[in-house]
Amino acid sequence: MLHRHHTMELTQIQIIVLCAALTQLIFEYFLKKANEGHFLRMRDDPPPESGNLMDRKTWVKATDYSLAKSRFSSVEDLFGFVLFVVVFLYFFPFVFLEWKTELSLQSSPWLCAFVVTVFLTVLQIPSLFFDWIKQFSLEEKFGFNKSTKGLWVADKVKGSILGFLFSFLLLALMIWLYREISTAFPHTWWIWVFVVFFGIQLLLMILWPKFIIPLFNKLSPLEEGELRERLMALSDKTGFKAQTIEVIDGSKRSGHSNAYFTGFGKFRRIVLYDTLIEQMETEEIEAVLAHEVGHYKLGHIPKRLALSFFLGLGGFFILSYFLKSPWFYEGFGLDASLTQAFAPVLVAFSLALGFFTYWLSPISNHFSRKHEFEADHFAKKAVGSPEPLVSALRKLYVENLSHPLPHPMMTTFHYSHPTLLEREKALRSGS
Repeated sequence: MLHRHHTMELTQIQIIVLCAALTQLIFEYFLKKANEGHFLRMRDDPPPESGNLMDRKTWVKATDYSLAKSRFSSVEDLFGFVLFVVVFLYFFPFVFLEWKTELSLQSSPWLCAFVVTVFLTVLQIPSLFFDWIKQFSLEEKFGFNKSTKGLWVADKVKGSILGFLFSFLLLALMIWLYREISTAFPHTWWIWVFVVFFGIQLLLMILWPKFIIPLFNKLSPLEEGELRERLMALSDKTGFKAQTIEVIDGSKRSGHSNAYFTGFGKFRRIVLYDTLIEQMETEEIEAVLAHEVGHYKLGHIPKRLALSFFLGLGGFFILSYFLKSPWFYEGFGLDASLTQAFAPVLVAFSLALGFFTYWLSPISNHFSRKHEFEADHFAKKAVGSPEPLVSALRKLYVENLSHPLPHPMMTTFHYSHPTLLEREKALRSGS
């Protein structure tokens, strides 16, 4: 029987969460409008500080691309808010009350995990529509889409199956661990469960490039030649000792170019997009590699992992408090009989958390940008000059149609990397 009385009158917690979601929506709307106005004022009259970053035609195209992405994102935000309200007030209480027997402490961890994973998977379905429009309309319009509709569908099917399996198995394990450990350690169980959870995350960092990425993309060792010789020499010179440098066939799906570092310890590897190799000269790619090596040599990876660990541990501590609080369940439209049931409080916590942590994004972005400056400086020292990296960054901006002069507030909340002009200034400062 549907428990309608739980959804007819809003609880204090529901009001607080909805206000937080609405506040974020409104703030994001005005932030994006300010950024769009900032772009429009410069569209036909580039400011002097833009220098010779890109020619007039590219500048206009980059502006139009940034405007199109921003407006599309605003539509997504509005739809996401409406969907959240429906899910939060109706769909979530309905599922977790109708299936409360299957979600209780007495139920099988497998059954409980299955119900929750199906619920979370269903929530992802509407986003597929926006992904399709973005890929075959927006990205297509600006020349970035290289994927076929068949390949897109295949990617989504494979991604959905893998996501379902990972989520199902991980959640089932966590529910089982919680039930077993909380009996013996009622006050500290959250520490041990989180340590296992974090350990699995580290394992996935190792397994992801080796077993998951090849399901979607072809990874090949960088072929023999001058480029490989110079990159391996740079790797040895900087003490990175790369096992391999791999090339990913990013051009199969997109015209965007990039390079990234993945894994840690002896499992670390650097991956270059084939589009990047096509677009850049050898010394520019060398500088890009030096930047990625810089992240490793300067300890950015363990610093980020340590931060993630302590934030996650804090999150599990808060979760442990909510687990034994009947008011928390009732506040989300659930039944107090679900108290101590791990899955419902985990989902409720996850649904609401982002609207509050959003306001911490300027802090995380600040430290991320600091790491990028440090990696840039490392690259400059490694290759002996700032110019190769400056040239590489300019090409990345031009080829990806990235606008070099976003609104300062937009960079504060959304940019994990410094702007192009900020990076150029720092590289050439001599510091």
